[in-house]
Amino acid sequence: MASGTGPATIAEGHRPTKLRTYLELVRFSHTIFALPFAVMAALVAARRGIGSDPGGAAGGWILPALGILLCMVTARTAAMAFNRLVDRTIDAANPRTASRHLPRGDVGVGEVLGLVAVSAAAFIASTLFFLPNWLPLVLSAPVLAWLLGYSYAKRFTMLAHVWLGAALGLAPVAAWIALRGQILLDTPSDILPAAILGLAVTVWVAGFDIIYACQDAGFDATHGLQSIPARMGVPRALAVSKGLHALALVLLALLPRFVPELGALYWIALLAIGGLLVWEHALVRPDDLSRVNQAFFTANAVIGVVLLVAIAADLAW
Repeated sequence: MASGTGPATIAEGHRPTKLRTYLELVRFSHTIFALPFAVMAALVAARRGIGSDPGGAAGGWILPALGILLCMVTARTAAMAFNRLVDRTIDAANPRTASRHLPRGDVGVGEVLGLVAVSAAAFIASTLFFLPNWLPLVLSAPVLAWLLGYSYAKRFTMLAHVWLGAALGLAPVAAWIALRGQILLDTPSDILPAAILGLAVTVWVAGFDIIYACQDAGFDATHGLQSIPARMGVPRALAVSKGLHALALVLLALLPRFVPELGALYWIALLAIGGLLVWEHALVRPDDLSRVNQAFFTANAVIGVVLLVAIAADLAW
């Protein structure tokens, strides 16, 4: 979280650059939550062969890989910047978030709106890397609408956590579609591995977002915002989070049925992830939310990387 120190009190020599301010605004480092799952799906899809060959035989893998990276970064930047824009008055009223960049005045509304527009346009343009597979371009607008729509979800549904989970769960599905477009048109069931992985990401993210939202349960309830902690109370919300994380493990355990190349390393990684999730829930109790950030950032950042390394190793074995 950004410091509460106002820009006027920051020494000129230590004033953050505009680029750094934008990166902090959209929590660029948190891209690690979704990016590994897009790469996992891309690795499995590449193992099976891509549905078209943009760039020709010599550069057939370079352009799709670059396209996936650019789509992930630009889509997430647009969604996060839009979320900060839409929530600026809520953030200003909440003591926990009042020091964020927009409420503090580090950036202006016009600047953030411009960042949203540029990032959204760059996301759509990045889908051109997958031509002649036209599916990513056609689906880019609906995907962007879903990502931006999340910012309004907590105003009318306590399932906003699931909406966020589905937004990140689109990453492996989108990567699969980008690489296997023509094959999917001929054989829709081909998407099952990515769909299983996407569902696992959806419930995993929803689970840890519920934990994070426990910090604002009182504020949300008072201000008419929807969240599972605000509606059900922190103890029940943490129980729901545990159930979602258990379901994520079940879904991940199903993945080798659709990706037979996954072997011992994958199962070892899955055991490690189970241990990380147990540790995450041990850190947070209804009467002690002081370690939410440790549970949220440390455990969840590691999970995606561990799974990616295991899948990559099994596929290369």
